[in-house]
Amino acid sequence: MPTWPIPSIRELLEPTVNHMGYELYSLDQSGHAGRTLRISIDHAEPITIEDCERVSRVAGPLIDHSNLIDGPYDLEVSSPGAERPLRNHGEYGRFNGKRVNVRYRTGESETVVEGQLVAVDEAGIAVQALGARGRAPVIVHIAWDDVVAGRLAVAI
Repeated sequence: MPTWPIPSIRELLEPTVNHMGYELYSLDQSGHAGRTLRISIDHAEPITIEDCERVSRVAGPLIDHSNLIDGPYDLEVSSPGAERPLRNHGEYGRFNGKRVNVRYRTGESETVVEGQLVAVDEAGIAVQALGARGRAPVIVHIAWDDVVAGRLAVAI
């Protein structure tokens, strides 16, 4: 599998993607033979297929002319997804009020809570979840140091 200079590709694409009104959410090399460049874009409104096409039409030629990738490759442009990871305090704040799934430390073990993100501040987050056995909802307060991972969650 070839190894591509992902930081250099990010440095090449990020200013243009930002100028287009998007955030370069993630960039990685994947695929069976490692010949797929996967770009995830984001912005305030939901990402549409037209957004992905627009970024693809600009990113492809930039990468091709940079000579950062030798040989053929596939380019995929997508949104971070409906169950996107929450990577930092700002993203938790942006999605305050949405349904989340958070894994957090409780002493020596880890616990998962799923529910509505109801508060985000400098101390941590609060998630309103269903109580045990159909009881009234509970609010779980989690300090930032205890958050292991979080993501948006889709209710089915």
